[in-house]
This record gives sequence, C-alpha cells and structure tokens, in this order.
Amino acid sequence: MSATQPDSPPPSDDATTPDALLHTGSDGEVSAEDLVLAAGRDITPENLAWAERKLEKEGPAALDKLLP
Repeated sequence: MSATQPDSPPPSDDATTPDALLHTGSDGEVSAEDLVLAAGRDITPENLAWAERKLEKEGPAALDKLLP
C-alpha cells in the first residue's frame, strides 16, 4: 500500500495538467509566458509577442478566457 499526499494529483497516463493544479490570474499578476502556456503553445518570441499584445488589450481576463 502506498501513501500519497492529500494534495498530490492522481497519477495520469497523459501529459494533461489536472484541473486542481490550474490557476487563473485572479490570484496574482499574469505574465505573457502564463498566457502562452495556457494556450498550449510553445514559448517562442513570436508567441510571447502575441501574448503581450493580448494582455495589453484584454488584461488578466485574457487568461481566464483560455482556461476552463
């Protein structure tokens, strides 16, 4: 019998982040990197520029629109 931490996410066969570990920007500042990762994109200069423009236009709500 193995002991697990109560806050540990259940083991998963895929690379999807469990919902319990996803956070929206309401707890703190949202960065362009946060937005790129939430969109499922790779962190590249082009994607960071896209995220910076989106954050400038929509503010932290841009992240909330991408997350479930």
